[in-house]
Amino acid sequence: MRFGLLGTGHWAAETQGAALAAHPEAELAGVWGRDPAKARALADRYGTRAYDRADDLIADVDAVAVALPPDIQSELALRAARAGRHLLLDKPVAFTTGDADRLARAAEERAVASVVFFTRRFAPPVEDFLTRAAAAGGWDGGRATAFASIFRPGNPYGGSPWRRERGGLWDVGPHALSVLLPVLGPVAEVTAVDGPRGAAHVLLRHRSGAVGTLALTLDARPAAVSHTCDFYGEQGVAAVPESGITAVEAFGAAVDRLLRGARTGTADPCDVRFGREVVAILEAADTSRRTGRTVVPAF
Repeated sequence: MRFGLLGTGHWAAETQGAALAAHPEAELAGVWGRDPAKARALADRYGTRAYDRADDLIADVDAVAVALPPDIQSELALRAARAGRHLLLDKPVAFTTGDADRLARAAEERAVASVVFFTRRFAPPVEDFLTRAAAAGGWDGGRATAFASIFRPGNPYGGSPWRRERGGLWDVGPHALSVLLPVLGPVAEVTAVDGPRGAAHVLLRHRSGAVGTLALTLDARPAAVSHTCDFYGEQGVAAVPESGITAVEAFGAAVDRLLRGARTGTADPCDVRFGREVVAILEAADTSRRTGRTVVPAF
């Protein structure tokens, strides 16, 4: 399958580009970016072509892999879906439920395969754990802490304007939700408050009656950096295992799943509709933290 890579930043270069170039069933057919010089450099690195116009690249490929800010991603992914191109997207798929809805509708109308790269969901130990936990049931709740510290010298994501503006809720929040939702189920209500150092603390009431809690920041003190998730209930406490693979390997698994979806027409558990569900919860949390109200997500 011929892939076009949209984006030229660190994630595009070191994860998506590397995985696509190494995949035996994928051809990295071209690169587009907002900075033409970076697009040329990345294309040269992987022995492919740099495109001046995103639509020209979309026209020449079977699928797009996107590593761009969510608002830019949602518009370009919409154009790609309407052109009948399969979608391998980054999280979150958009900043608004409206944009995510348009993208999901376009993917459905054109019958294109879609996969959203929630990194941990493509690690076999994590997927096996979630499958077993969902089947077992009996969980009263789940707890996710994602305390990153990206605004330190040398961090490749520290200069990202959208991450600085939107914070951990929108950057690491999708990863936490991608693990909680398969086990605890859909969310009925969301309450969120701001904490120190740009943190968002989110309380989820799931339709199952379970309660999910998230603590999220991109500006944790270095000694407080932590990434954990567990579930508790009648079986005690069960911690989500480490992924055990690199981000490049996980993205290769995401390519595998997109190829499978394109061949079989089977929806992936992490497709754009699931990505839309995540955006609705994030948007509800954002509204709650600003207004002080409990919010029902727009499902």
